[in-house]
Amino acid sequence: MKRVLYISGLSVLLFLMASPAWSANQEDAKEELNAKEFITEHLADSYEWQIVSDGTRHLAIPLPVILHSKTTGWHLFSSAHFHHGTNSYKGFEIASDGKYKGKIVEVGDNGNISRPLDLSLTKNAASLLFASLLVILIIMGVARLLKRDPMKPRKGFPGMIEMLVLSINDDVIKPSIGKDYQRYAPYLLTVFFFIFTNNLLGLIPIFPGGANVTGNIAITFVLAIMTFLIVNLTGTKEYYKEIFWPDVPTWLKVPIPLMPIVEIVGTLTKPFALMIRLFANMMAGHSIVLGLTMLIFITASLGVAINASMTVLSVIFTVFIDLVELLIAYIQAYVFTLLSAVFIGLARIEPHSEKKKVTSTGQAA
Repeated sequence: MKRVLYISGLSVLLFLMASPAWSANQEDAKEELNAKEFITEHLADSYEWQIVSDGTRHLAIPLPVILHSKTTGWHLFSSAHFHHGTNSYKGFEIASDGKYKGKIVEVGDNGNISRPLDLSLTKNAASLLFASLLVILIIMGVARLLKRDPMKPRKGFPGMIEMLVLSINDDVIKPSIGKDYQRYAPYLLTVFFFIFTNNLLGLIPIFPGGANVTGNIAITFVLAIMTFLIVNLTGTKEYYKEIFWPDVPTWLKVPIPLMPIVEIVGTLTKPFALMIRLFANMMAGHSIVLGLTMLIFITASLGVAINASMTVLSVIFTVFIDLVELLIAYIQAYVFTLLSAVFIGLARIEPHSEKKKVTSTGQAA
């Protein structure tokens, strides 16, 4: 009996979800929905943080716009001026097409369009700050709780955070880096929780989620650069010796420095791999979820029966992909932290003579 009620309730819900889309499509003269443009716009950054929308009206948090024009100087105003019935403000507007689509441009008196210096707080930037503050509050709160009674086992959320910290520190950072792992643990743990938190927030369709932070290549670029700098600024002499004078036949090093060039390229491809892996996986996941959701609206003009059946499939597959994305949110944070730790460990290589001393000491003991 309960199963029948569940199925009936789900059917009614899906019908209610499908009917408005079908009706709106009929009234709109069967206007085709551009799925590619819709997905691109939802993944792109914006100058407001949308909370809810019904298609004609929307509730959003306006964000501060900070611009510097070569002709009129600095400007500071709210992005609400672009979304409350006016398309332009003080000679600035958000481009609707072209290479500056979605960005604020300045329109001159002669109609020329130029891009001012844009330091505005966008949705991705606001979400990044929110996620950073959230990570700080969570970690500091759990640390304060554990400091009161370190030996008391924790349950619930504090226990989960403690488990994640110990797992990443003992199973990833310590084995990958070695004896001075504690020097790099704060950075690597921060990177893990920062990426994991932003991945989870990106899966939440309503405020304060919905921002595509880790699916933005600028964010993953900065994270990869930070790892690159730590690796190469704290590398040992043996690490640089293996780059510029590796232990290979001399003819591979002089007169043409073939192996040093290969090693230098290798130091650049490591952060590139970190950047692309995180960006591509999160961007692809968000695109798939949006694409599956769009099936409801794309099939609205094909009739109630087809639209209802595709709505059922869309809901089922979207829920499944969302569950997979929860796993991927953790895996991508874990992999980025693991590879960063491995790269740092490779840069902390010791001279072969010291390795032999350690080995002989261990055998003698």
